[in-house]
Order: sequence, then structure tokens, then C-alpha cells
Amino acid sequence: MRDDPSTVNGAEILMLGEMLTLPQNFGNIFLGETFSSYISVHNDSNQVVKDILVKADLQTSSQRLNLSASNAAVAELKPDCCIDDVIHHEVKEIGTHILVCAVSYTTQGGEKMYFRKFFKFQVLKPLDVKTKFYNAESDLSSVTDEVFLEAQIQNITTSPMFMEKVSLEPSIMYNVTELNSVTQAGECVSTFGSRGYLQPMDTRQYLYCLKPKKEFAEKAGIIKGVTVIGKLDIVWKTNLGERGRLQTSQLQRMAPGYGDVRLSLEAIPDTVNLEEPFRITCKITNCSSERTMDLVLEMCNTNSIHWCGISGRQLGKLHPSSSLCLALTLLSSVQGLQSISGLRLTDTFLKRTYEYDDIAQVCVVSSAVEVEA
Repeated sequence: MRDDPSTVNGAEILMLGEMLTLPQNFGNIFLGETFSSYISVHNDSNQVVKDILVKADLQTSSQRLNLSASNAAVAELKPDCCIDDVIHHEVKEIGTHILVCAVSYTTQGGEKMYFRKFFKFQVLKPLDVKTKFYNAESDLSSVTDEVFLEAQIQNITTSPMFMEKVSLEPSIMYNVTELNSVTQAGECVSTFGSRGYLQPMDTRQYLYCLKPKKEFAEKAGIIKGVTVIGKLDIVWKTNLGERGRLQTSQLQRMAPGYGDVRLSLEAIPDTVNLEEPFRITCKITNCSSERTMDLVLEMCNTNSIHWCGISGRQLGKLHPSSSLCLALTLLSSVQGLQSISGLRLTDTFLKRTYEYDDIAQVCVVSSAVEVEA
């Protein structure tokens, strides 16, 4: 408040209670916050009334909710006395909401009376959440690789928010690692700094790494097509500490398709010498959950990559969801960053050929340049 030019000088040293006044309307209410209201029914007459029943309902576009703490009638209400109630409701819908307060009572003359009051307010969307998925093949030993989730969260209200928690609750198939902090001097520090405030219309990017659990990663065909990643849990505070919480629906991604047979690299050098043989290790996986394959490997030379060894050799039968590792030798006749291509796998049972080009890249240098181990 001291740094805010729109605030009266010295306002930061005032007691909080001196600044608090009851609002004349509900103000801004946001999805995920808890709507609270104080209801007071006061007997302005000079007569005792009986059988007073106060009912508070909240009407939304899809439902009508009873928020009254008690549905029992009060036996009597003396003059200048009141019946008080505080209602709470976690707002789960956006749009128009109407608080309907109904009061029924009986006068001293036995006449039954009834009246209602309506309070309309809008529930607004506080945050805009966008997600992006990135597939990474850094873990070459995995059948299904890491998935990176970027969550972009924007404050679309007109006041700052304190972001108390933004976490990802993974589905049963994944383990999650949050990448929103760094270690400095032995302490874990947020990448957003010491202050967790998100100004109006500002956006933050949160990053998470998901890895398939071992029991799912080992089964080549189990994580295919559309898979459920999990859901985001977002908790924030506004103004005088009002807390809001939103959970997204289950986030889904389309798992990369590898066809019936997947070829991945287990080991490859970063840099090799020109016209000198080097070795790579490949992993071949039968992604089919039902069919056994009988594979033949062909190695086709390109303008820069030359394979060493016998092309057209039998690899034997590969059962469903199983893998085999294969060491291959090759050399490059051209310097620079070269793409490894030219591998062909043929399933003799179906007479189907699978082509693998641009498998990886390797830096080729002159043999006069020493390659660091």
C-alpha cells in the first residue's frame, strides 16, 4: 500500500478494522471461490410474530440449491430482535446467480405472511488455463518416453492474485516431477521469485515432467492413442485473503504412434571421425499385442552414411510386446552433422516393410581433429 500511488498516505499503518465496511453489493465473485453471505431478519414491528421460517436458495442456470443451515421454524421473534444466519457455497458455475431469501411468519392475529427478496450477481472466470504437451525421447531405454506438460495460467481478473499452489495430479499411469523450482545454496527456490503474486492479465508458465510407471512402460502396447495425463489443481488468494480453488478436467494427450514395430536408439556417440567405423545400439520393439513377427534387417547406404556388415540378415521371431537389442557398425564419408538413415525391417509373415530414416544425427569431424572421449 505504501508503494501504491492510488492509496492515501499513511494507509499502510492503519488498523485493518478501520478500513473495513460492509459492501452494498456482492462485488466480483469468481469461479472456485466460496460465496459467503450474512442474512439477518429483523422484527421492525412492536408485535411478537410466531413460526418464523427463513429459507435461502441459490438459483443458477442449471440448478437450485438450498443454503439454509436449518429448515426448522423459530417459535417466536420479539420486537427489535432478529434471526441471523451465515451461508456458504463453493461456486462451481459461471454466469448469473440469484440468491433467493424467503421469509414466512404468523402475526399475532393468526394471519400467515410471506415475502421474498432477490439478490442477483455474476460469477466470473478468474483464470485462463492453456496446456501444451511435448514428447521427449531422452530416455532411450523406455518404450514410451517422457512427456512434458506446459501449463499457461493467466490472471483475467482486475486485481492481483497470490498463487498459493499450482500442482499436477497425475493419472494412475504416470509419475510427475515439478520443474518450477531450482536449488540455490542448498535451498529450493521458486523460479518465479520470492513473491507469488500474479498481476492482472499476467501469465505464468508452469512445467511438469511425466514418466510412465514401470509396470506400464514395460508393456509396449498399453499406452497408445489418447491417454489421460492427470488434472491441474490451482489454489489462489485475492483481496483480503479470500481463497479460491479450481481443478481442470482430466487432461488428455495423443500418444505418438510407432506403428507395429518401433526402432529406437540405446547408444550412439555424439562425435565421430571421418571414414572411421563407429557403433550404435538399436532397440527393436514389437508394438503389437497379438502378433508375432519374423524380421529381416536390410541396411541401405546413403550419400554420406555407409553400413558395415551383412544386409538382409534374419533377426528371428519377435513375440508381441517384446524387444531385442542390436549392435550395428557404420561410417560416414562426409563431414558435418550427418543424419543416420537407411534401415529397413521386413516382416516375412505379412511381407510388410518398415522404413527408418533420420533416426538420429551425429557430428562427423576430420580424423585430424581429436575427438574427446
